[in-house]
Amino acid sequence: AMAVYTEVADADLLSFMSAYPLGQVLSVKGIAEGVENTNYLVHMEAGPFILTLYEKRVKRHDLPFFLGLMEHLSGKGLTCPTPIHDSAGSVLRELAGRPAAVMSFLEGMWPKRPSVAHCRAVGEALARFHLAASDYGIERPNALSVMDWRPLMQPVADRAEREWPGIMAEVTTDLDALEARWPDALPTGVVHADLFPDNVFFLGDRLSGIIDFYFACNDMLAYDLAICLNAWCFEPDLSFNVTKSQALVSGYQSVRPLTTNETLVMPLLAQGAAMRFLATRLVDWINYPPNAFVKPHDPIAYLKRLRFHRQSQGPGDYGITS
Repeated sequence: AMAVYTEVADADLLSFMSAYPLGQVLSVKGIAEGVENTNYLVHMEAGPFILTLYEKRVKRHDLPFFLGLMEHLSGKGLTCPTPIHDSAGSVLRELAGRPAAVMSFLEGMWPKRPSVAHCRAVGEALARFHLAASDYGIERPNALSVMDWRPLMQPVADRAEREWPGIMAEVTTDLDALEARWPDALPTGVVHADLFPDNVFFLGDRLSGIIDFYFACNDMLAYDLAICLNAWCFEPDLSFNVTKSQALVSGYQSVRPLTTNETLVMPLLAQGAAMRFLATRLVDWINYPPNAFVKPHDPIAYLKRLRFHRQSQGPGDYGITS
């Protein structure tokens, strides 16, 4: 399904784009990539650009954080979409009643079947992102951290239990453990928090850029790596691929070595990361309208990840040697 939630009249789009020093509009098409916002690929005389209209999930007051972060990262040489300034100097504007911005276009494709080489490259890119963002001046707390998971799932608990009997008892046991043991003294900074394969572009085996910064926030850097372990290192049958995990972590450490404490607590962080995506997927699954554009992701894929992390014997299960 085409994920264009807001249709923009041609005249409005032409008028909007005329505020940018990019020449004439040559062509426009809606793009299905991106399930949260409306995206158009706009070919201007100056080249291709992405026009994004921010839909309900992205809060207007957070947009300066996200757009500023992309500009900051681009300035540090990290390849990511760069907000384009209009002739008056603004990056955030309004179109069809939505906040809107124009971004540079990234070449590449996201990997449908991530390889070990992809995993190593992602580890390196994540560490470079963490270093590049370390002097970014704006903060945004993580609205989906350890104390948020239980209240998030509470309203859908009964319906989840009907659909998957026993799920809430299992999840509650994990929440108890995570809330009791979640670390608070690890290195922190800006994290991407959503670096899934569809947010990383490659040209062959070469990573060509990172997109979708709309979950970025301040949190533990190692937690961001734990999110990637969940997103990149499980096979379609949900078995854990320790070779990919080892590549991801060693790629990361080649740029930013982990502290001993980060290494030791990685299984717990990975369990927490699985819980965070289980929580949002459970809520989306239960609440999604049958006629929605985009089918929600199956939460049980994350329950299975959670079980793997829960029984892990330590960092060695992830191919991590201190």
